[in-house]
Amino acid sequence: MVEQSDRAPLLDWEEVPPAELAPTVPSPETEDSIQSGLSSYPTEGGVRADISLNTSPARPKNCAFHGLSVRDRRITGWEEKDQIVAVFVVTFDTRSGNMIEWCLPQDVNLEGVEFKSMASGSHRISSDFIYFRKGCYFGLACFANMPVESELERGARMKSVGILSPSYTLLYRYMHFLENQVQHQLQCPGQYSPLEAFYEDKKAVLPSGGNGLVTACPTSALGPIVNRCMHPEMKITHPAGCMSQFIRFFGEQIMVLWKFALLRKRILIFSPPPVGVVCYRVYCCCCLANVSIPGMGVSVPEFRPFFYINVADIATLETELSYVACTTEKIFEEKKELYDVYIDNQNVKTHRESLQPLLRLNSADREKYRKLCEQRQLLLYSQEVDGDCTSNEEDLFILFFMEQNNRIFQTLSELAGSADPTLTAEHVRAMGLDPQGDRGFLVDLLEIYGIDVMLFIDNPCCP
Repeated sequence: MVEQSDRAPLLDWEEVPPAELAPTVPSPETEDSIQSGLSSYPTEGGVRADISLNTSPARPKNCAFHGLSVRDRRITGWEEKDQIVAVFVVTFDTRSGNMIEWCLPQDVNLEGVEFKSMASGSHRISSDFIYFRKGCYFGLACFANMPVESELERGARMKSVGILSPSYTLLYRYMHFLENQVQHQLQCPGQYSPLEAFYEDKKAVLPSGGNGLVTACPTSALGPIVNRCMHPEMKITHPAGCMSQFIRFFGEQIMVLWKFALLRKRILIFSPPPVGVVCYRVYCCCCLANVSIPGMGVSVPEFRPFFYINVADIATLETELSYVACTTEKIFEEKKELYDVYIDNQNVKTHRESLQPLLRLNSADREKYRKLCEQRQLLLYSQEVDGDCTSNEEDLFILFFMEQNNRIFQTLSELAGSADPTLTAEHVRAMGLDPQGDRGFLVDLLEIYGIDVMLFIDNPCCP
Protein backbone atom coordinates (compact mmCIF):
# COMPACT_ATOMS: atom_id res chain seq x y z
CA MET A 1 0.00 0.00 0.00
CA VAL A 2 1.35 3.43 -0.92
CA GLU A 3 2.23 5.70 1.96
CA GLN A 4 0.20 8.88 1.70
CA SER A 5 2.48 11.18 3.66
CA ASP A 6 5.44 12.97 2.15
CA ARG A 7 7.00 13.14 5.57
CA ALA A 8 8.93 9.89 5.36
CA PRO A 9 11.22 9.63 8.40
CA LEU A 10 14.81 10.63 7.80
CA LEU A 11 17.07 7.64 7.90
CA ASP A 12 19.81 7.16 10.46
CA TRP A 13 23.28 7.44 9.04
CA GLU A 14 26.10 5.16 10.06
CA GLU A 15 29.68 6.10 9.47
CA VAL A 16 31.74 3.30 7.95
CA PRO A 17 35.06 2.78 9.76
CA PRO A 18 38.07 2.51 7.46
CA ALA A 19 38.56 -1.09 8.58
CA GLU A 20 35.33 -2.05 6.83
CA LEU A 21 36.83 -0.94 3.54
CA ALA A 22 39.93 -3.04 3.88
CA PRO A 23 42.03 -2.84 0.69
CA THR A 24 42.26 -6.56 0.07
CA VAL A 25 41.20 -8.47 -3.01
CA PRO A 26 38.58 -11.08 -2.12
CA SER A 27 39.74 -14.67 -2.04
CA PRO A 28 38.27 -17.20 -4.47
CA GLU A 29 36.25 -18.64 -1.59
CA THR A 30 34.82 -15.21 -0.81
CA GLU A 31 33.97 -14.58 -4.45
CA ASP A 32 32.28 -17.94 -4.71
CA SER A 33 30.14 -17.29 -1.67
CA ILE A 34 29.23 -13.82 -2.93
CA GLN A 35 28.22 -15.06 -6.35
CA SER A 36 26.32 -17.91 -4.74
CA GLY A 37 24.36 -15.40 -2.68
CA LEU A 38 23.72 -13.33 -5.80
CA SER A 39 22.38 -16.30 -7.73
CA SER A 40 19.85 -16.96 -4.96
CA TYR A 41 17.82 -13.98 -6.15
CA PRO A 42 14.90 -15.00 -8.37
CA THR A 43 15.54 -14.15 -12.02
CA GLU A 44 13.51 -14.34 -15.17
CA GLY A 45 14.65 -15.49 -18.57
CA GLY A 46 18.05 -16.59 -17.30
CA VAL A 47 19.54 -13.11 -17.37
CA ARG A 48 21.97 -12.71 -14.52
CA ALA A 49 22.89 -9.36 -13.02
CA ASP A 50 26.57 -8.54 -13.28
CA ILE A 51 26.77 -5.62 -10.91
CA SER A 52 29.45 -3.00 -11.02
CA LEU A 53 30.38 0.27 -9.41
CA ASN A 54 31.35 3.76 -10.44
CA THR A 55 33.46 5.79 -8.07
CA SER A 56 33.66 9.14 -9.79
CA PRO A 57 31.27 11.61 -11.37
CA ALA A 58 33.38 11.33 -14.51
CA ARG A 59 32.70 8.34 -16.75
CA PRO A 60 35.98 7.05 -18.20
CA LYS A 61 35.90 5.30 -21.55
CA ASN A 62 37.05 1.78 -22.42
CA CYS A 63 36.88 0.42 -18.91
CA ALA A 64 35.57 -3.12 -19.15
CA PHE A 65 34.65 -4.81 -15.92
CA HIS A 66 31.68 -6.78 -14.74
CA GLY A 67 30.77 -9.47 -12.27
CA LEU A 68 30.98 -7.55 -8.98
CA SER A 69 28.02 -8.11 -6.68
CA VAL A 70 26.49 -5.37 -4.58
CA ARG A 71 27.43 -7.08 -1.36
CA ASP A 72 31.18 -7.26 -2.01
CA ARG A 73 31.57 -3.52 -2.43
CA ARG A 74 33.47 -3.36 0.89
CA ILE A 75 36.00 -6.06 0.02
CA THR A 76 36.84 -5.36 -3.60
CA GLY A 77 40.45 -4.35 -3.22
CA TRP A 78 39.99 -0.62 -3.51
CA GLU A 79 39.10 2.26 -1.30
CA GLU A 80 38.11 5.70 -2.45
CA LYS A 81 40.21 8.35 -0.77
CA ASP A 82 38.94 11.37 1.11
CA GLN A 83 38.72 14.23 -1.36
CA ILE A 84 37.30 17.30 0.36
CA VAL A 85 37.91 20.42 -1.72
CA ALA A 86 36.12 22.92 0.53
CA VAL A 87 34.40 23.30 3.89
CA PHE A 88 32.09 26.20 4.66
CA VAL A 89 29.58 27.76 7.04
CA VAL A 90 26.46 29.47 5.71
CA THR A 91 24.26 31.70 7.84
CA PHE A 92 20.98 33.50 7.41
CA ASP A 93 21.27 37.23 8.00
CA THR A 94 18.01 39.09 8.61
CA ARG A 95 19.19 42.00 6.44
CA SER A 96 21.27 40.26 3.75
CA GLY A 97 19.63 36.85 3.56
CA ASN A 98 21.71 33.72 3.00
CA MET A 99 25.44 34.41 3.07
CA ILE A 100 28.71 32.52 3.35
CA GLU A 101 30.09 33.25 6.81
CA TRP A 102 33.37 31.31 6.61
CA CYS A 103 35.15 28.87 4.29
CA LEU A 104 38.39 27.06 3.53
CA PRO A 105 40.23 27.46 1.29
CA GLN A 106 39.49 31.15 1.17
CA ASP A 107 39.99 31.46 -2.58
CA VAL A 108 37.54 28.69 -3.54
CA ASN A 109 34.58 29.67 -5.73
CA LEU A 110 31.47 29.05 -3.63
CA GLU A 111 29.09 31.31 -5.50
CA GLY A 112 25.54 30.03 -5.03
CA VAL A 113 26.41 27.55 -2.28
CA GLU A 114 24.69 29.78 0.28
CA PHE A 115 21.37 28.96 -1.42
CA LYS A 116 22.10 25.31 -2.22
CA SER A 117 23.01 24.45 1.37
CA MET A 118 20.03 26.22 2.96
CA ALA A 119 16.90 25.22 1.06
CA SER A 120 14.09 27.67 0.44
CA GLY A 121 11.51 27.21 3.18
CA SER A 122 13.96 25.80 5.72
CA HIS A 123 12.97 28.44 8.26
CA ARG A 124 9.90 26.29 8.98
CA ILE A 125 11.90 23.27 10.18
CA SER A 126 14.49 22.67 12.90
CA SER A 127 17.04 20.55 10.98
CA ASP A 128 17.75 19.02 7.60
CA PHE A 129 20.54 17.78 5.35
CA ILE A 130 21.00 18.57 1.67
CA TYR A 131 22.89 17.04 -1.22
CA PHE A 132 23.65 19.33 -4.15
CA ARG A 133 25.94 19.95 -7.10
CA LYS A 134 28.26 22.89 -7.55
CA GLY A 135 29.85 22.80 -11.00
CA CYS A 136 31.82 19.55 -11.19
CA TYR A 137 31.65 19.05 -7.42
CA PHE A 138 29.08 17.48 -5.12
CA GLY A 139 28.16 18.93 -1.76
CA LEU A 140 26.59 17.85 1.50
CA ALA A 141 25.39 20.36 4.07
CA CYS A 142 23.64 20.01 7.41
CA PHE A 143 21.18 22.73 8.39
CA ALA A 144 19.86 23.64 11.84
CA ASN A 145 17.51 26.29 13.16
CA MET A 146 17.78 27.32 16.82
CA PRO A 147 15.44 29.75 18.62
CA VAL A 148 17.28 32.62 20.32
CA GLU A 149 16.24 35.59 22.41
CA SER A 150 17.55 38.19 20.02
CA GLU A 151 15.62 40.92 18.26
CA LEU A 152 18.50 41.35 15.82
CA GLU A 153 18.13 37.72 14.71
CA ARG A 154 14.32 37.91 14.92
CA GLY A 155 14.15 35.05 17.39
CA ALA A 156 15.91 32.42 15.25
CA ARG A 157 19.50 31.58 14.33
CA MET A 158 19.91 29.48 11.17
CA LYS A 159 23.13 28.00 9.84
CA SER A 160 24.42 25.26 7.55
CA VAL A 161 27.81 23.58 7.64
CA GLY A 162 28.86 21.82 4.46
CA ILE A 163 31.60 20.30 2.34
CA LEU A 164 32.40 19.91 -1.36
CA SER A 165 33.96 16.85 -3.01
CA PRO A 166 34.54 15.69 -6.59
CA SER A 167 32.39 12.62 -5.86
CA TYR A 168 29.33 12.08 -3.69
CA THR A 169 30.27 8.48 -2.90
CA LEU A 170 31.81 9.14 0.50
CA LEU A 171 30.00 12.28 1.58
CA TYR A 172 27.78 10.21 3.87
CA ARG A 173 30.82 9.51 6.06
CA TYR A 174 30.78 13.09 7.31
CA MET A 175 27.10 13.40 8.12
CA HIS A 176 27.53 13.08 11.89
CA PHE A 177 30.47 15.47 11.90
CA LEU A 178 28.51 18.10 9.98
CA GLU A 179 25.46 17.66 12.22
CA ASN A 180 27.61 18.21 15.29
CA GLN A 181 29.39 21.17 13.76
CA VAL A 182 26.23 23.02 12.77
CA GLN A 183 25.01 22.70 16.36
CA HIS A 184 28.39 23.94 17.55
CA GLN A 185 28.16 26.95 15.20
CA LEU A 186 24.70 27.80 16.49
CA GLN A 187 25.78 27.67 20.12
CA CYS A 188 29.30 29.09 19.70
CA PRO A 189 29.33 31.27 16.56
CA GLY A 190 32.74 32.03 15.11
CA GLN A 191 34.63 29.05 16.55
CA TYR A 192 35.98 27.37 13.42
CA SER A 193 38.98 25.43 14.73
CA PRO A 194 37.32 21.97 14.41
CA LEU A 195 36.43 22.77 10.80
CA GLU A 196 39.95 23.99 10.11
CA ALA A 197 41.41 20.77 11.49
CA PHE A 198 38.94 18.71 9.48
CA TYR A 199 39.85 20.45 6.24
CA GLU A 200 43.59 20.05 6.82
CA ASP A 201 43.07 16.34 7.43
CA LYS A 202 40.75 15.63 4.50
CA LYS A 203 41.63 18.19 1.84
CA ALA A 204 42.10 16.94 -1.70
CA VAL A 205 45.15 17.37 -3.88
CA LEU A 206 43.56 17.92 -7.27
CA PRO A 207 45.41 16.91 -10.44
CA SER A 208 46.54 19.56 -12.86
CA GLY A 209 44.41 20.01 -15.94
CA GLY A 210 41.75 22.37 -14.76
CA ASN A 211 38.69 20.12 -14.87
CA GLY A 212 38.62 19.64 -11.11
CA LEU A 213 37.77 15.95 -11.37
CA VAL A 214 39.45 13.41 -9.15
CA THR A 215 39.82 9.79 -10.17
CA ALA A 216 39.87 8.28 -6.72
CA CYS A 217 40.87 4.85 -7.92
CA PRO A 218 42.85 4.72 -11.18
CA THR A 219 41.63 1.99 -13.51
CA SER A 220 45.20 0.90 -14.21
CA ALA A 221 45.51 -0.18 -10.60
CA LEU A 222 42.43 -2.35 -10.79
CA GLY A 223 42.79 -4.26 -14.01
CA PRO A 224 39.55 -6.11 -14.69
CA ILE A 225 38.18 -5.81 -11.15
CA VAL A 226 35.90 -2.77 -11.17
CA ASN A 227 33.71 -1.45 -13.98
CA ARG A 228 33.83 2.25 -13.27
CA CYS A 229 31.63 3.00 -16.29
CA MET A 230 28.54 2.24 -14.26
CA HIS A 231 26.75 4.83 -12.24
CA PRO A 232 25.43 5.92 -9.83
CA GLU A 233 27.53 4.69 -6.93
CA MET A 234 24.76 2.46 -5.67
CA LYS A 235 24.17 1.70 -2.04
CA ILE A 236 27.53 2.83 -0.67
CA THR A 237 26.33 6.38 -1.21
CA HIS A 238 23.29 6.22 1.03
CA PRO A 239 22.27 4.34 4.14
CA ALA A 240 20.47 1.02 4.04
CA GLY A 241 16.76 1.44 3.55
CA CYS A 242 16.54 4.44 1.22
CA MET A 243 15.62 2.31 -1.81
CA SER A 244 13.11 0.37 0.27
CA GLN A 245 11.47 3.61 1.48
CA PHE A 246 11.51 4.96 -2.07
CA ILE A 247 9.59 2.05 -3.53
CA ARG A 248 7.13 1.81 -0.65
CA PHE A 249 6.45 5.54 -1.05
CA PHE A 250 5.68 5.41 -4.77
CA GLY A 251 4.12 1.94 -4.92
CA GLU A 252 3.25 0.80 -8.46
CA GLN A 253 4.24 4.24 -9.76
CA ILE A 254 7.84 3.05 -9.44
CA MET A 255 7.36 1.29 -12.77
CA VAL A 256 6.46 4.59 -14.42
CA LEU A 257 9.59 6.22 -12.98
CA TRP A 258 11.65 3.24 -14.12
CA LYS A 259 10.65 3.77 -17.75
CA PHE A 260 11.38 7.50 -17.63
CA ALA A 261 14.78 6.74 -16.08
CA LEU A 262 15.68 4.22 -18.80
CA LEU A 263 14.66 6.80 -21.43
CA ARG A 264 17.02 9.33 -19.80
CA LYS A 265 14.33 11.94 -19.26
CA ARG A 266 14.75 15.12 -17.20
CA ILE A 267 13.03 14.34 -13.91
CA LEU A 268 12.27 17.04 -11.32
CA ILE A 269 10.90 16.19 -7.87
CA PHE A 270 9.13 18.86 -5.83
CA SER A 271 8.66 18.68 -2.07
CA PRO A 272 8.50 21.18 0.77
CA PRO A 273 11.30 20.92 3.34
CA PRO A 274 12.83 18.82 4.77
CA VAL A 275 14.66 18.00 1.55
CA GLY A 276 17.08 15.33 2.81
CA VAL A 277 14.74 12.41 2.21
CA VAL A 278 13.93 13.83 -1.24
CA CYS A 279 17.65 13.76 -2.09
CA TYR A 280 17.41 10.03 -1.42
CA ARG A 281 14.67 9.82 -4.04
CA VAL A 282 16.92 11.53 -6.58
CA TYR A 283 19.60 8.93 -5.96
CA CYS A 284 17.11 6.05 -6.09
CA CYS A 285 15.71 7.27 -9.42
CA CYS A 286 19.20 7.01 -10.86
CA CYS A 287 19.51 3.45 -9.57
CA LEU A 288 16.46 2.42 -11.59
CA ALA A 289 18.45 2.88 -14.81
CA ASN A 290 21.50 0.76 -13.89
CA VAL A 291 22.68 -1.59 -16.65
CA SER A 292 25.76 -3.79 -16.29
CA ILE A 293 26.10 -4.96 -19.89
CA PRO A 294 29.49 -3.64 -21.11
CA GLY A 295 29.19 -0.81 -23.61
CA MET A 296 25.44 -0.44 -23.29
CA GLY A 297 24.31 3.16 -22.90
CA VAL A 298 27.67 4.75 -23.72
CA SER A 299 26.11 6.84 -26.51
CA VAL A 300 23.09 8.08 -24.51
CA PRO A 301 23.09 11.11 -22.21
CA GLU A 302 24.46 10.38 -18.75
CA PHE A 303 21.68 10.10 -16.18
CA ARG A 304 23.07 12.60 -13.67
CA PRO A 305 21.90 13.25 -10.12
CA PHE A 306 21.72 16.97 -9.45
CA PHE A 307 20.12 16.54 -6.03
CA TYR A 308 18.78 19.85 -4.63
CA ILE A 309 18.37 22.76 -7.04
CA ASN A 310 16.99 26.31 -6.82
CA VAL A 311 16.32 29.20 -9.18
CA ALA A 312 20.06 29.91 -9.42
CA ASP A 313 20.42 26.59 -11.30
CA ILE A 314 18.02 27.49 -14.11
CA ALA A 315 20.76 28.43 -16.59
CA THR A 316 22.56 25.14 -15.92
CA LEU A 317 19.44 23.02 -16.31
CA GLU A 318 18.69 24.68 -19.67
CA THR A 319 21.73 22.87 -21.11
CA GLU A 320 21.13 19.46 -19.55
CA LEU A 321 19.79 16.62 -21.69
CA SER A 322 19.15 14.22 -18.83
CA TYR A 323 19.07 14.60 -15.05
CA VAL A 324 17.23 13.92 -11.80
CA ALA A 325 16.86 16.74 -9.29
CA CYS A 326 14.67 17.91 -6.43
CA THR A 327 13.55 21.34 -5.31
CA THR A 328 11.48 23.09 -2.66
CA GLU A 329 10.60 25.96 -5.01
CA LYS A 330 7.16 25.65 -6.57
CA ILE A 331 8.03 28.11 -9.33
CA PHE A 332 9.83 25.34 -11.20
CA GLU A 333 6.51 23.71 -12.07
CA GLU A 334 5.79 26.65 -14.39
CA LYS A 335 9.15 26.35 -16.18
CA LYS A 336 8.17 23.40 -18.32
CA GLU A 337 11.06 23.85 -20.72
CA LEU A 338 13.42 22.70 -17.95
CA TYR A 339 11.96 19.24 -17.33
CA ASP A 340 10.16 16.32 -18.96
CA VAL A 341 8.68 14.73 -15.84
CA TYR A 342 7.44 16.56 -12.73
CA ILE A 343 6.76 14.76 -9.46
CA ASP A 344 4.78 16.38 -6.65
CA ASN A 345 4.43 14.04 -3.68
CA GLN A 346 3.30 10.77 -5.35
CA ASN A 347 1.82 12.53 -8.38
CA VAL A 348 3.94 11.83 -11.47
CA LYS A 349 3.04 13.90 -14.53
CA THR A 350 4.45 15.13 -17.83
CA HIS A 351 3.46 18.01 -20.07
CA ARG A 352 4.93 16.24 -23.11
CA GLU A 353 2.14 14.62 -25.09
CA SER A 354 4.43 11.89 -26.46
CA LEU A 355 5.29 10.74 -22.93
CA GLN A 356 1.80 10.77 -21.44
CA PRO A 357 1.00 7.16 -22.46
CA LEU A 358 3.90 6.07 -20.25
CA LEU A 359 2.01 7.32 -17.20
CA ARG A 360 -0.52 4.52 -17.62
CA LEU A 361 0.32 1.25 -15.89
CA ASN A 362 -0.24 -1.89 -17.95
CA SER A 363 -0.56 -5.53 -16.94
CA ALA A 364 3.17 -6.18 -17.33
CA ASP A 365 3.97 -3.25 -15.01
CA ARG A 366 1.64 -4.56 -12.34
CA GLU A 367 3.07 -8.05 -12.68
CA LYS A 368 6.62 -6.75 -12.21
CA TYR A 369 5.58 -4.81 -9.15
CA ARG A 370 3.81 -7.89 -7.76
CA LYS A 371 6.99 -9.94 -8.20
CA LEU A 372 9.04 -7.21 -6.57
CA CYS A 373 6.75 -7.20 -3.52
CA GLU A 374 6.76 -10.99 -3.46
CA GLN A 375 10.56 -11.11 -3.44
CA ARG A 376 10.62 -8.55 -0.66
CA GLN A 377 8.22 -10.61 1.46
CA LEU A 378 10.33 -13.73 0.91
CA LEU A 379 13.42 -11.81 1.98
CA LEU A 380 11.76 -10.46 5.12
CA TYR A 381 10.52 -13.97 5.95
CA SER A 382 14.01 -15.46 5.59
CA GLN A 383 15.45 -12.72 7.77
CA GLU A 384 12.87 -13.27 10.49
CA VAL A 385 12.63 -17.06 10.44
CA ASP A 386 16.10 -18.14 9.32
CA GLY A 387 18.03 -15.19 10.71
CA ASP A 388 19.52 -14.55 7.27
CA CYS A 389 21.46 -11.28 7.50
CA THR A 390 23.52 -11.74 4.32
CA SER A 391 20.89 -10.07 2.13
CA ASN A 392 18.86 -6.91 2.55
CA GLU A 393 16.07 -5.01 0.83
CA GLU A 394 18.45 -2.54 -0.75
CA ASP A 395 20.36 -5.27 -2.54
CA LEU A 396 17.14 -6.91 -3.64
CA PHE A 397 15.67 -3.75 -5.16
CA ILE A 398 18.87 -2.80 -6.97
CA LEU A 399 19.25 -6.31 -8.33
CA PHE A 400 15.62 -6.49 -9.39
CA PHE A 401 15.80 -3.46 -11.66
CA MET A 402 19.27 -4.26 -12.93
CA GLU A 403 18.19 -7.74 -13.94
CA GLN A 404 15.14 -6.29 -15.65
CA ASN A 405 17.26 -3.76 -17.56
CA ASN A 406 19.89 -6.35 -18.46
CA ARG A 407 17.21 -8.70 -19.78
CA ILE A 408 15.79 -5.99 -22.05
CA PHE A 409 19.10 -4.82 -23.45
CA GLN A 410 20.55 -8.32 -23.77
CA THR A 411 17.54 -9.38 -25.84
CA LEU A 412 17.69 -6.27 -28.00
CA SER A 413 21.46 -6.58 -28.54
CA GLU A 414 21.24 -10.23 -29.56
CA LEU A 415 18.33 -9.48 -31.85
CA ALA A 416 20.18 -6.57 -33.51
CA GLY A 417 23.05 -8.94 -34.37
CA SER A 418 20.84 -11.70 -35.71
CA ALA A 419 19.87 -12.48 -39.31
CA ASP A 420 16.29 -11.39 -38.65
CA PRO A 421 16.34 -8.33 -36.35
CA THR A 422 12.57 -8.22 -35.94
CA LEU A 423 11.25 -7.63 -32.45
CA THR A 424 8.16 -9.82 -32.06
CA ALA A 425 5.48 -9.88 -29.41
CA GLU A 426 7.12 -13.02 -28.00
CA HIS A 427 10.41 -11.16 -27.57
CA VAL A 428 8.61 -8.31 -25.81
CA ARG A 429 6.87 -10.68 -23.39
CA ALA A 430 10.18 -12.44 -22.69
CA MET A 431 11.63 -9.07 -21.69
CA GLY A 432 8.81 -8.62 -19.17
CA LEU A 433 7.04 -5.95 -21.20
CA ASP A 434 3.56 -5.61 -22.67
CA PRO A 435 3.49 -5.92 -26.50
CA GLN A 436 0.76 -3.29 -26.79
CA GLY A 437 1.08 -1.15 -23.66
CA ASP A 438 4.87 -0.82 -23.96
CA ARG A 439 5.06 -0.31 -27.74
CA GLY A 440 5.66 3.44 -27.47
CA PHE A 441 8.22 2.87 -24.72
CA LEU A 442 10.12 0.42 -26.93
CA VAL A 443 10.05 2.78 -29.92
CA ASP A 444 11.66 5.51 -27.80
CA LEU A 445 14.12 3.07 -26.23
CA LEU A 446 15.36 1.79 -29.59
CA GLU A 447 15.78 5.34 -30.90
CA ILE A 448 17.56 6.74 -27.84
CA TYR A 449 19.99 3.84 -27.51
CA GLY A 450 20.54 3.53 -31.26
CA ILE A 451 19.63 -0.17 -31.41
CA ASP A 452 19.00 -1.31 -34.98
CA VAL A 453 15.96 -3.51 -34.46
CA MET A 454 12.72 -3.51 -36.45
CA LEU A 455 9.65 -3.42 -34.24
CA PHE A 456 6.92 -5.91 -35.03
CA ILE A 457 3.79 -4.74 -36.84
CA ASP A 458 0.76 -5.87 -34.91
CA ASN A 459 -2.82 -4.74 -35.35
CA PRO A 460 -4.63 -5.06 -32.01
CA CYS A 461 -7.99 -4.99 -33.82
CA CYS A 462 -7.30 -8.25 -35.58
CA PRO A 463 -7.53 -11.66 -33.86
